[in-house]
Amino acid sequence: MLAGELYRAGDAEIQADQASAKSWMVRYNAALGASAAERRELLRELLPEVGDGAVIRPPFHCDFGYNIRLGPNVFLNFNCVILDVAAVTIGAGTQIGPAVQIYTADHPRDPSIRKTGAELGRPISIGQNVWIGGGAIILPGVSIGDDAVVGAGAVVTRDVPQGATVFGNPARQTAK
Repeated sequence: MLAGELYRAGDAEIQADQASAKSWMVRYNAALGASAAERRELLRELLPEVGDGAVIRPPFHCDFGYNIRLGPNVFLNFNCVILDVAAVTIGAGTQIGPAVQIYTADHPRDPSIRKTGAELGRPISIGQNVWIGGGAIILPGVSIGDDAVVGAGAVVTRDVPQGATVFGNPARQTAK
């Protein structure tokens, strides 16, 4: 799974890791009234890298958590979902609006392989000082460059260059 190869989501080890993440999410999402510092300590229980000043407002949902890395001063607003079957890296100072969905989880295009239940993941990299508007969806394998802007509701299907502004479905770069 972590190597981007086909895997079975029903595998016992994968199911155990997801159960652990679900238990953590119950505690994290119940901490809405806690301070940002208290929630950051909870984040550090699950995520391997949580930069100083990073904030995720509950409710928050993920598959595993251990594939998510947040730089300093990253902000995710309410109701974000990160399907992290592969690495998700979010750079320093990036701001992510409410209900943004980040999907590394993918499925084979070949229907005969898809029929077997096999899945795969492709990593997502979001640079520094990026702003992603509410309700945007970031699809598997996408990289978003530093200082980029993703408009609210955009569906990002391909890489976004550094400093670019994209919006729409599928997301397209604005003319300068």
